Formats: sequence, C-alpha cells, structure tokens
Amino acid sequence: MVNRFILNEVSYFGPGARKELAGVVKRLGFTKALVVTDKGLMKFGVAKMVLDELDANSIPYEIFDDVKPNPTVTNVKNGIDACKNAGADFIVAIGGGSAMDTAKGIGIVCNNPEFSDIVSLEGVADTKKKSLPIIALPTTAGTAAETTINYVIIDEANHKKMVCVDPNDIPAVAIVDAELMYSLPKSLTAATGMDAMTHAIEGYITKAAWEMSDMFEIKAIEMIYKYLPIAVNEPQNPEGRNGMAVAQYIAGMAFSNVGLGVDHGMAHPLSALHDVPHGVACAMLLPVVMRFNAPAAKEKYVEIAKACGVYKDGMDVDAAVDAACKAIEDLSKLVGIPQHLTELGITEQDIPALAEQAIADVCTPGNPREVTKEDIIGLYKQIL
Repeated sequence: MVNRFILNEVSYFGPGARKELAGVVKRLGFTKALVVTDKGLMKFGVAKMVLDELDANSIPYEIFDDVKPNPTVTNVKNGIDACKNAGADFIVAIGGGSAMDTAKGIGIVCNNPEFSDIVSLEGVADTKKKSLPIIALPTTAGTAAETTINYVIIDEANHKKMVCVDPNDIPAVAIVDAELMYSLPKSLTAATGMDAMTHAIEGYITKAAWEMSDMFEIKAIEMIYKYLPIAVNEPQNPEGRNGMAVAQYIAGMAFSNVGLGVDHGMAHPLSALHDVPHGVACAMLLPVVMRFNAPAAKEKYVEIAKACGVYKDGMDVDAAVDAACKAIEDLSKLVGIPQHLTELGITEQDIPALAEQAIADVCTPGNPREVTKEDIIGLYKQIL
C-alpha cells in the first residue's frame, strides 16, 4: 500500500506571525491580493491586524468580505468575479473555515475555469492546475483549513454540503498567529476547538490511518484536551490560544491526508439543512460516535485515554475505552457545547432526511466500523 502526505510549502507559527506576511509576498513575487474575509472580522478589527501589514509594506489589495458562515456556491461565484475584477494574482484568506473554504473555491476555479459551475468540484475533482496561490491566516483554532486539501461549500439548489477534496487547493503558505484568535467569543472557541478534537479522533481511527498520521493525531488529542479549557475560559492567555492554534494545525496535517468518518458525515447535513454551526454539530455527535466505533478501534482508544490523562495503571481495555469516551464527553460539557438536537430546534421528524445525506457523505466511508443508514438514524436519536 502506498500512503500520500501533502502539506503546505511553508508555514509560520506563533503570536505575531502575521508580520511574516509582507516578506512572503515579496519573496514569491506577488503583486496584488484579493483579501477574502467576512464582515464580522472587518467590523471587529481582526482583519485589520493583517491588512495593516499589507498597508505598511505598500502591497496592493482589494477586499471581498461577503463570506457566509456556511459558504454557498453563489458566495464562491461572487468571489471569483471579485478576484477577476481586482486583477489579483494571489489570495489572502483571513478567517475560519468559511473564509478559507471560500478562498479555495475561488482560487481553484480562477485557474481551472472548466469547473466554474462550482458543483462539479464535489468529491475528488480532476483539476489540472494548482489554485491561485493562497496565503491563509486562520482566526479560529478548529478547522485547520489552512493546511488541508479539503473544503466544504453548500449547494443551495440541492440543500446539501459538498465536500471537495483536491490536492491543488492547499494554501501555498499558512500563517498561524494566535493573536488573531484572542477576540474569538467563548462559544466559538469551544465549537471550533471541539471540531479540532473531532478531526484528531476521527483521523486517528479512520480506515486509512497509518504510522505518520497516528503520530500527529495523538499529539493533537493530547494538546487539545489540555489547552481547550484554557482558551475558552482565559481568552487572553497566550499559552491556551497558541496551544490550540498549533494543535488544530497538527490535527489538520494528518486528517487531510487520511480522511475522517461518520461523525463528519452526520455533521455536514446538520449544517446544510438546519444551519447548525459545524463545530457544534461535530462536538454533539462525538461521544456517541466514539462509543459506536469502539469495537473497531479499542487499542487506539487506550492511547486516547492516555493522551487525555485518564488512563489508570491496571485498567483493562474496556475500562480504558469507557474512560476515553467519558473524557471527551466531559470536555464537551465543560466548554459549553449543547448536548441535544432539540436545543437547536431539530425534531425526530427531521432525522430521516439528515440520515439520507449522512450515509451518502464523502466522509462516511472512512469510518473504521461499517455503518448503515439505520445505524445513523439511531445515533442521531441518541442525541435528540
């Protein structure tokens, strides 16, 4: 079996890392940027922390800030038009997964116009050229979109999330600056952090996992378990923020290359059909999905228990499995994640439509345990 690992060409880490941006632009010979971000980051001055670096170094740019929380096909098409009208030769993506996913869609189609309908990008698209170069600066510690070959766009005509997988879309440069995350609200810190934990756990137990991906994912689990409560409860604490910024990137390095599982398969329709924030959807599902998957990955659950510090000497495998699942459930509750779908207005009548999309989702086949639509219905009902 041949395993493939794709990473950014260059990445920078640490508080203040955004100050590397101008040097990167000049080194790569870029001339004008399309800045892809959202109106909230513009309003609250987070994007300005990056724009100031462009301004101070006289690097021309135009701004596309119409990114939606769950970006749509129309959103991407509008961004493509903005990029062409700007005459940009690179993209600066500032934001969470939504901004970076939008930037990926823009960058791919700008250099592969045969995919301009956007919907043809779903799954593994056979693009021939690399994306317009993207420099990605995440403002959340969760999606790791700055280092993945995946992006998610909502096909509003068919009311579903399209998961797009393309080695050509990975940002050329990632700049992971924890200072861009200090103002992230508590609820969003929690949701994006639990998304990162879901990436790490699913990436650790997915069918395609191997030694290199395992090395990254188990470290990510350890760091997220340690640093997420700090980042949530002490938002200005550099240790917590930088710890999460690095941890979510580490998780992304691996899951991008080995895939995920049914948790993400079930989370995607919750966002597409009911606009549930992606991190919240993943986090709500994680403990029940972990218990469902335990028979297929017991030995790895022992390592998860050790990474979370809940493994006790002399524990048998089943006790360690239970400790690992309970540790993640307790973490979810500790950081304030909703525990039931009814809290979000979802009823039992909504479950069949959710399950229909979940069983067909591109992430679901990576699950370590075979799963049926009936299994998925049962898992949704457990968190109803």
